Amino acid sequence: MGPMAHQDIEPLETIWHNGRLVPWKEATVHLIAHVLHYGYGAFEGIRLYETADGRSAIFRLEPHLRRLADSMKILQVSMPYGAEELTQACREVIQRNQRKEAYLRPMAYVGPGALGFGAMDNPTHVAVLMWEWGAYLGAEGMKHGIRAKISSFPRHHIGVGMVKAKVIGQYVNAILAKREVQLLGFDEAILLDVDGYVTEASGQNLFIVRDGAVKTAPCSSSILPGITRASVIELLREDQIPVAEERFTRDELYIADEVFLTGTASEVTPVREVDHRPVGKGEPGPISQRLQERYVAAVRGRDPKHRDWLTYV
Repeated sequence: MGPMAHQDIEPLETIWHNGRLVPWKEATVHLIAHVLHYGYGAFEGIRLYETADGRSAIFRLEPHLRRLADSMKILQVSMPYGAEELTQACREVIQRNQRKEAYLRPMAYVGPGALGFGAMDNPTHVAVLMWEWGAYLGAEGMKHGIRAKISSFPRHHIGVGMVKAKVIGQYVNAILAKREVQLLGFDEAILLDVDGYVTEASGQNLFIVRDGAVKTAPCSSSILPGITRASVIELLREDQIPVAEERFTRDELYIADEVFLTGTASEVTPVREVDHRPVGKGEPGPISQRLQERYVAAVRGRDPKHRDWLTYV
């Protein structure tokens, strides 16, 4: 299998923008908007799933909206809408677009006004978009595992980029890494930190398995603390699988029995090869497969322990 092809976004009917529902084609940003020039803003990615009883539910909406507010606080940009208003905005967008499953993208950004790095009084614009998005790394990748390569682009240093915020402009780092490895025929990039320790993939957290124990980079390192990551750690601990949050090296990654990625878009995606080295037997391992099953059960409402992760609409 070659590198995964990413899906075009098909327009839906409506977007929520600054407190009102707007037709898709009319939800635009002016060319003078501060965010377009400097990337100053933040976003979230959230999944809507059809559950076992036929209803639709948003997965882990509250922590996603909290992280959006945290990101804007880190940027020192005021948010004109709180979690309750944004929850209602998500509901309105889903109901208007009439989809059972979708990907939601709340975002907040500095709008038109003054330009220059010192602009402080521009308005904050907020939007909630929605579109249909299948498996981010492809259905075949979910089933058989993907091929990954360590990028030459390191992840932001914790004192340079605000790595705990999903800042729009900071994703240039991830795109450079992703494009580099795709041009070499791989599906996904893995980034090291400036000290050479493994951090995460271009848009996913990364886990390794060795002798039945799981390891992932700690939140104190140069990673975004993913909400799917936190969910997976909880599922692992429920299954009495040891999981450690600590730094690990590139060669530990090479000799892992299993490697998998987690993220809202990617869900739980196994990695079958890193830097031309097969991971384990070159196929998804038992812990990766078990986590996929547990995760699907949770998002589909089939796990009674985690009904609180779902916001029904």
